[in-house]
Amino acid sequence: MHQIRCPHCGESFTIDEAGYADIVQQIRNQQFDEEIKRRIDVLEQEKQQAIALAESKAARERDDLRHEVERLAEQRKADSELAEAKLEAAVQQARIEQDAQVRELTAKLESAATAQELAVQRAVGEVEQERDKLRLDLERSEVEQKLQAQSLAEKYELQIRDRDDMIERLKELRSKLSTKMIGESLEVHCQEEFNKNRTSMFPYAYFEKDNDARTGSKGDFIFRDYDRPEGQEGRTEILSIMFEMKNETDTNSRKHHNEDFLKELDKDRQQKGCEYAVLVSLLEPDSDLYNQGIVDVSYRYPRMYVVRPQFFLPIISLLRNASRGVLEYKREVEQIREQNIDITKFEERLEDFKLKFDRQYEQASRNFQKVIDEIDKSIDHLQKVRSALLGTDRSLEQANKRAQEITVRKLTFKNPTMQEKFKELHKEQAKAAKAAAKELEASDEPQVEVEVVEEDATREA
Repeated sequence: MHQIRCPHCGESFTIDEAGYADIVQQIRNQQFDEEIKRRIDVLEQEKQQAIALAESKAARERDDLRHEVERLAEQRKADSELAEAKLEAAVQQARIEQDAQVRELTAKLESAATAQELAVQRAVGEVEQERDKLRLDLERSEVEQKLQAQSLAEKYELQIRDRDDMIERLKELRSKLSTKMIGESLEVHCQEEFNKNRTSMFPYAYFEKDNDARTGSKGDFIFRDYDRPEGQEGRTEILSIMFEMKNETDTNSRKHHNEDFLKELDKDRQQKGCEYAVLVSLLEPDSDLYNQGIVDVSYRYPRMYVVRPQFFLPIISLLRNASRGVLEYKREVEQIREQNIDITKFEERLEDFKLKFDRQYEQASRNFQKVIDEIDKSIDHLQKVRSALLGTDRSLEQANKRAQEITVRKLTFKNPTMQEKFKELHKEQAKAAKAAAKELEASDEPQVEVEVVEEDATREA
């Protein structure tokens, strides 16, 4: 259960996990849609500004060229008028000089008619040469001006055509994309684009090749972004994306479609624990659907997008901005998940302890029972030994009793030989007793013991 406070009225209420997940999904979808719309509007504005700027620059250069051509025409006209004025002035001057010379020659006509005629002819020739030279210079200047104007016109027309081509390419950039990337593969292009912007845009991000094929398949790249550097306590993952890059070569006879790779990409995303999946594709270059840049295919597979290469970095930025908005919720969910994991691990350890304790208890019980059985066997054996000992003791008592009851008379009963032997023995003992008595008498010792000895000896006999 989660405690949610309304930002408008301040009232707090509790929702379950399903409601909480639905609210998070609504927030994420709304932020993502708004960010997508804003980004598309910005790109459209930038495109329109670029087109307007290019058109304005081309129109300005066209006007400058037109003004330059008009200036050159006016300059040529002025130069022509100046040349004609110079020619007219030269002709007038020549005429003046000719008149002066004619007057001078008329005065000297009588004396130098031939010299005057030659001088006039020479002067007229010089004037004509000067006039012809000026005319040739004027014509050459006009030709040069025409050639220069034509060269400038061709130059600016070429520039205008280049600008028009650039404008046309800018207009068609969004609707028609290139089907291959010259000089580099699509994977290398995306990796280099990311590395160029890693420091400024993704300082704590991970973007590397997916080399783990233990599950049977792998994607191209895995992107993971965090809220703080590696090693710091409380580091939380903001975003994770499984990337797949597809670029169909010109030599490939079979034309693939983007749909052919979505199922495997979703499988890789789930196996590698990524939140989103993105297919960066140059397939289907004539498709209006995919040429719009970013296509949401989550209606087929959850959290999946198909993008063109120029939207590789924008899709990461959009998904990361959307994920940052729910970072606090993700932290809470991660904390709850860790608590659940801790509880699960504790329960697993408890169950493992119970299982091991049960096994050890059963083993100890079996060993204890074995010991008890061995003790019982030992007790039975000791009981048997005790019974045997008790029986032996009784036998010994009986044997001792019988031994105590044995007498010489019993032993020699019905044995004349032994009886005779004992009689002889008794006689010898009697003799020895008497001898001893005599010795005692000689030594003044009491007679009691001698008598006892005799009595004992007699009893035995």
